[in-house]
Amino acid sequence: MTVASTRSVALVGVTGRCVEVEADVGAGLAAISLIGLPDTALSEARERVRSAMVNSRYGWPDARITVSLFPASLPKRGSQFDLAIAVAILGAAGTVPAERLSALYFLGELGLDGRLRPVRGVLPSVLGAAKDGEITVVVPAANAAEAALVPGVRVVPVRDLRQLVEWLRVGGEPPEPLVHETPEQPEVSPLRPMVDLADVVGQPLGRRALEVCAAGGHNLWLIGPPGTGKTLLAERLPTLLPDLEQDHALEVTAIHSVAGVLPPDSPMMSRPPFVSPHHTATAAAIVGGGTVVRPGAVSLAHRGVLFLDEAPEFQRPVLDSLRQPLESGIVTVSRAAGSVTFPARFMLVLAANPCPCARPTDKEACQCTSVVKRRYIGKLSGPLLDRIDMKVTVARSSRRELMADRRFVESSKTVAARVLAARQRAARRLAHTPWRTNAEVPPPALHAEFRPSAEAMKPVSTGLDTGTLSARGLDRIVRVAWTLADLADKPRPDQDDTSTALALWLGVG
Repeated sequence: MTVASTRSVALVGVTGRCVEVEADVGAGLAAISLIGLPDTALSEARERVRSAMVNSRYGWPDARITVSLFPASLPKRGSQFDLAIAVAILGAAGTVPAERLSALYFLGELGLDGRLRPVRGVLPSVLGAAKDGEITVVVPAANAAEAALVPGVRVVPVRDLRQLVEWLRVGGEPPEPLVHETPEQPEVSPLRPMVDLADVVGQPLGRRALEVCAAGGHNLWLIGPPGTGKTLLAERLPTLLPDLEQDHALEVTAIHSVAGVLPPDSPMMSRPPFVSPHHTATAAAIVGGGTVVRPGAVSLAHRGVLFLDEAPEFQRPVLDSLRQPLESGIVTVSRAAGSVTFPARFMLVLAANPCPCARPTDKEACQCTSVVKRRYIGKLSGPLLDRIDMKVTVARSSRRELMADRRFVESSKTVAARVLAARQRAARRLAHTPWRTNAEVPPPALHAEFRPSAEAMKPVSTGLDTGTLSARGLDRIVRVAWTLADLADKPRPDQDDTSTALALWLGVG
């Protein structure tokens, strides 16, 4: 009996950190000790591993077993270390060749009968391990397709502990080897039913705002009475967005894998996500948190759309918690054990009624006073609204307006083609920078290399002089002006573009 070591991966947020798992089977009172800062779920691995080995017809060493997880200072959570611990003990006991274990990574939870169960976060775990170069990783068969998304990784899918031990003993080809192959067209995740922008009739300004929002990655506020199409518009915004690029798709898939909401039949998320939490959601549900920190709605909407329907019904602290991720594109959750950072670059769409009763005012059905209306809308704080690029009023349409607008509605496919062309123009302009959309350009670059001409900036000068326009609002207006120019195939924004962007920011468009 000797010491055997293998490797696994610990997740810190959505980042995988390599962990060395060592097992020592030596003289002493029969017992097993697990050291290296494990949590409760990981401490329980001792009983799971013992039962899995015995029920797989491998003898449990009648000796003192010490399992060490290195680095000891790194917190380790979850049950994905089960397989690595079992294999290390089998190697130290001489059941499998110890020399074959050190070059492999093992991920998976063991059942008491030896079956290998799927775990969360396989994709980010494999991505973290793959930073060291080409690797071979052993995963549950149910996680094999997800692990195979990482380029240059040899994936060994395993059904149970006995199948793995026999392969380690005999060698040769692994069971059903999987090697990553980049698909020509990533599979689309069926996260929502098929919808089309042509379904929304009578709201030409709302449809135009969606197009601008999709082309530049901007935030949008829709305000109007119920039944005017606010939710219909918001749900159709993802249909205008292009497919995620390969690196963005891996980011989004990794976040959903950690959260445990990755569709089992579609491991690669190639479409921008659409997340619409209920208005009773807590701050932890929105920005992330919990005893074991998980990503919240803002991270699940990364590279996609976060839609807050009936936004004033959300608690004000929940709404204000959006301010930091809207500005930085990340969210940091701090706990006593440390801080975890999740990516959170999303498009925010707010929908609100003008008053609590939401009754039409033209028929004098609304009895809300001006104070009640201001208090209701006032739940959306000034700093939050200052980060919204476009504010659009969605009014009721008459029957004649609905019939007339049917001639001008366009399908999502038609509008998405214009959005893609505008994004490609922006990408060519930003090719020498780390940004890809106009909404990502930071203020220093916005007012240096990408500053519109003095003539184009005239419409916003008055607002700056009178104080009605903040510096952040100016940044938002300039970004929207660039998007309007890209949609019109102009080399730079002109006065018409900045005027339109100013009207959209003020909410008078």
